[in-house]
Amino acid sequence: MLSIRNIQFSKLVKAEGRFREFNFRKSANDGNIVFNVDVTDDRNNRILFRMQKEDNAWKIQSKELPVWITNTETNLCELIENELQA
Repeated sequence: MLSIRNIQFSKLVKAEGRFREFNFRKSANDGNIVFNVDVTDDRNNRILFRMQKEDNAWKIQSKELPVWITNTETNLCELIENELQA
């Protein structure tokens, strides 16, 4: 039986010139570990997407996201790695 440590955390990330709160939640999808991430846009609409590890880096799985989110992929990857090492 696969045992997965529950991880949830929130971090402020500067995106598009302002700080935005990104919320992360670890889960398992078909035996693969993924992070469900959510953040709000300027109109307070919640944007949901997943990140999964590919080639030793956490990658955004959704295709149709605002550019300000996809531009933060490297920062989000680092945040996840730091949290996993804690």
